Parts: sequence; C-alpha cells; structure tokens
Amino acid sequence: QNYSVHEGAEMAANGQDLLFNLLEDFHKPVIAAINGFALGGGLELAMACHIRVASHNAKLGLPETSLGLIPGYGGTQRLARLVGHGRAIEMIVTAQMIDAERAFDMGLVNHTATQIDLIDTCLEIVTKISRNSPQAVASAIRSVNAGFADKTGFEEEITEFGRCFGTEDFKEGPTAFLE
Repeated sequence: QNYSVHEGAEMAANGQDLLFNLLEDFHKPVIAAINGFALGGGLELAMACHIRVASHNAKLGLPETSLGLIPGYGGTQRLARLVGHGRAIEMIVTAQMIDAERAFDMGLVNHTATQIDLIDTCLEIVTKISRNSPQAVASAIRSVNAGFADKTGFEEEITEFGRCFGTEDFKEGPTAFLE
C-alpha cells in the first residue's frame, strides 16, 4: 500500500514478464483447475493459462476497482479477449463475482465439473493433448498467441495500474476493505 506510482507500474511489469506471459507463452498447454475463489490475481493467473476448468463451487472476479486499483497482471486484456469487450468492462468496473456456470456461458472457462471430478476432468484433457505431436501442440500455441501479440494494451494496463498507486482511492480502498 506504500508503493509509488513508479513502483506500482514496475510491480505489474515484472509480474507480467516473470509469470503471466511465461504461462501464456509456455510451449506445453497449461490447465487451470479452479476450485473455490479465483479473485484478482488468482483469476489473472487462470486467464494466463491455456485452458480453464472450474468446479461448480468456483467464484471468479476482478474486484480491484473496489480497492482503488485495476487488474494489473493482464486482466484487462485477457478478460476482454476471452469474454468480449462489453462483458469485460462490466465485470471489471462492477467488481462483481460470477459463478462457474456464468463463467462457462461467457467463455471465461472451458469446462465445469463437480469438485470431485475437477482433477479427473483436467486429466482427461491432458490425455487428449498427449495423443498429439508435442511439436504441433507447441506450434499451435505459438500460432494462436501470435494473433494476440499486440502488447500495447498490456503496456497501457501497466501504466494505469501504477497510476492507481498515487490516488487517494487506493490509499483508502484496502484499509476500508480490511475493516
């Protein structure tokens, strides 16, 4: 909470480079098994994965605007790519959680499963992938990602995330949330 504007932007840039882009560009498919809450950075982490499977009890959301921030690890960009512009704006600016069924209907998750079947559902997907050429799978990931290679949106998100650290809303938001 005591970060400067520059430090906030630097934190977002480092997170993008060191984890979120690494996952998104990984040569093997990365599957997120979402069980319970995936909020803020947790949802951003899941969105950086190639495939998302949510248990029926999952709750997903980007509550950052309620804390005086915006999603800073690719959330504004990846959410819009997955669910569309209007749905992404609404989900981000209202800071509301959605359930797994709504996430599936929106295209945010690929599959839903019971808690008991969550890992088995993920393993079924892995089995299907493993029947295919590893080189072709890696090429497919690179090709799909190339269609979204314009990184200017991520750069703008990083800048705006950093700016949030200089606002009174951010200084008060986390304290109010914790209280």
